[in-house]
Amino acid sequence: QVQLVESGGGLVQPGGSLRLSCAASGSAFRLYAMDWHRQAPGKQRELVARISSDGRTDYAGSVKGRFTISRDNAKSTGYLQMNSLKSEDTAAYYCRIYRVNYVSYWGQGTQVTVSS
Repeated sequence: QVQLVESGGGLVQPGGSLRLSCAASGSAFRLYAMDWHRQAPGKQRELVARISSDGRTDYAGSVKGRFTISRDNAKSTGYLQMNSLKSEDTAAYYCRIYRVNYVSYWGQGTQVTVSS
């Protein structure tokens, strides 16, 4: 059983930055791919960014060039650096780790609110 603990959300003005963290328990984090999803009120959860176990990244078009996903396997922690935030980025953000033929795990979510 892996537990994911997210942190770093909060209230930020448009144009500002936040860095979300996703800390995993145990030592198997390095074997998993990781992604970040978000869900705004009344909307479906959507994939924001993902990173493979060997560091390859991919982004949703709406965040490409503004968000950066990364990971530190030594710390069993993943990150989502969010720059140039917009009001439409307001959502609850969730991290997930996944691996073929294994159970995936979700974090509890952290709220990001972009407002002046």
